[in-house]
Amino acid sequence: MTTRKRSHEPVEGDPPESATAPLEARVAELESALAEARDRHLRLAADFDNYKKRARQEQLETIQHASADLIARVLPVLDDLHSVLDHKPEGIEESWVRGLELSVRKLEEALGTHGLQPIESVGVRFDPKLHEAVGHEESAEHPEDTVVSELRRGYRVRDRVVRPALVKVARPPAGTQDTEPQ
Repeated sequence: MTTRKRSHEPVEGDPPESATAPLEARVAELESALAEARDRHLRLAADFDNYKKRARQEQLETIQHASADLIARVLPVLDDLHSVLDHKPEGIEESWVRGLELSVRKLEEALGTHGLQPIESVGVRFDPKLHEAVGHEESAEHPEDTVVSELRRGYRVRDRVVRPALVKVARPPAGTQDTEPQ
């Protein structure tokens, strides 16, 4: 039995120092490969998590846009019903009118549950994202570029405009426009 007297003396059976160097290099190489594999695994896990979130968001947007397309097709029917109520003939039975008003209100509420909201127009500043100007009206009462009348109601579903409002916009009367002398 051999005992070591000093720690720096080689013991019989120990590999020489020149033989341990390649093993230490191999261990360092394997540790580096392991660290790289862990990083790659973490990146892949994060990428997959982001993919799942993005896929859920795209699915939700698809559903919302599908309902927006359907709502856009129903809006002319709603316009016609409002027109009927606005132009009801004389002598029509009041209970019939109330029934029609109730039906229109129920339709608006049903569309509202899918995010339909009317766009405010009259009295607000003209916004080309929300309004479509089809004419001007001279007005001293309203500031320039203010919507003075709505010809067709506009709607949005959440943050997306389904149909812009058709409006007339105020402009100053012809005699009051400022002209600069040259």
